[in-house]
Amino acid sequence: MSTAGTIDRPATHDPKKQDPTMSTTDEPQLAYPLGNTTNAPETCQNRTREMQLIPEALARAHMHERLNEAESQRKAVRLAAARRMQRRAERASMRARRALAMAVMS
Repeated sequence: MSTAGTIDRPATHDPKKQDPTMSTTDEPQLAYPLGNTTNAPETCQNRTREMQLIPEALARAHMHERLNEAESQRKAVRLAAARRMQRRAERASMRARRALAMAVMS
């Protein structure tokens, strides 16, 4: 079975058998040589790896913010429930005291 490799996971680790279009260097590839800018169109952008990852970083920051917001909402809900239970326990305690006082008085 022959599977095509990707840049991150090549099909083989032997450089002689790899696709020649896959670059093994970590340097960014320029669309035009640095010295020759006369032929470069105005719309040509030399996008670096950091620029390619900006949307991913923004999405990660957005998700982090949403998770923090959800966690704070969960804390607020738990606090409100705890206060309700505390008031209910206090009322039950007062009823028990009153019942005990009535039993002692009679």
